[in-house]
Amino acid sequence: MLARMETVRARAVLARTPALSCADLTTLLAAAGGEPQRALEGRVVRAAQLSPAARDFMSAPAESAIADDLSWLGRSGAQILLYTDPEYPPLLRQIAAPPAALYVLGSAAALSSPQLAMVGSRSPTPAGRTTAHEFAAWFVRAGLTVTSGLAVGIDAASHEGALAGGGQTVAVCGTGLDLVYPPEHHGLAQRIAAHGALVSEFPPGTGPARANFPRRNRIISGLSVGTLVVEAARHSGSLITARLAVESGREVFAIPGSIHSALSRGCHQLIKQGAKLVEEAADVLSELQISVPKEPLTAQSMAAPKPRVLDKEYEMLLDALGFEPATIDTLVARTQLPGESVASMLLILELEGRVASLPGGRYGRIP
Repeated sequence: MLARMETVRARAVLARTPALSCADLTTLLAAAGGEPQRALEGRVVRAAQLSPAARDFMSAPAESAIADDLSWLGRSGAQILLYTDPEYPPLLRQIAAPPAALYVLGSAAALSSPQLAMVGSRSPTPAGRTTAHEFAAWFVRAGLTVTSGLAVGIDAASHEGALAGGGQTVAVCGTGLDLVYPPEHHGLAQRIAAHGALVSEFPPGTGPARANFPRRNRIISGLSVGTLVVEAARHSGSLITARLAVESGREVFAIPGSIHSALSRGCHQLIKQGAKLVEEAADVLSELQISVPKEPLTAQSMAAPKPRVLDKEYEMLLDALGFEPATIDTLVARTQLPGESVASMLLILELEGRVASLPGGRYGRIP
């Protein structure tokens, strides 16, 4: 028991060591005969060509922080994966700068399963949110794990879709795993840990600093065989994930949209640069040479009521709305219907789940 506690402590020290590269970690553990606790011995640390920051920390670890880490590991059931561990995800090993250590809550095996990254806007259209949810459910039924970043918008819709499809999902976090960011995703994070994994390279107590998220993005793309961008503006962080995927030799996919929508411009830019254009989930599966799943016929789907047949004016209103958000004034101008009629019809369409109200008095169509 004592030896195990010493091993866990040594792994916690190695995981917290600043500027410790995978090469440094490999050298240390090779000199220590593969035993983490021996890697902290003075002679081993002195013999390794470590950076001053790494060498100083290993010589005098922050004992209070290490004690807190050990307490959290014990309470949460989380584990630390080192780059030298056999369980370390093999695809992540192949990127330019893999993390030397990962903190994992949930199934470490999920990190080595075939994964597809799904990323996009934090403020998606209703159509984008629905597309992400439905595509994710398709992907998990085909045997893929859906990986994203736990952010609001497309990330959350992708995680939710994977869970609704009965599959695994992985959330790569830009904070320590003792925190949930954004806080409103606490329940979602718990469900992800139960049906996949939460993973971070940041030690417990690390808050959501801006610089953390590009680093998180390289792990999202690095774990995955490909990255699908659902909706993204021209300067979206999702494009960073896509660029990192290309640099790692992974496939990049993008869903096109309206030429008038700012949330389509990032995807259109990716397609111009060679990303695969995606119109349906089967396009991604085909490119990855994964067989397309047949939709399961369940009692629930058989009993689902058919949507009502729309009157001519409702059809005209939906046609005028298209798949791009619009205000009531815009729809009145397009349809020549009275404003009070348009407002009433939109309310009914919203209750039927055909449109959604958006900030700024706009409405968006739901596929």
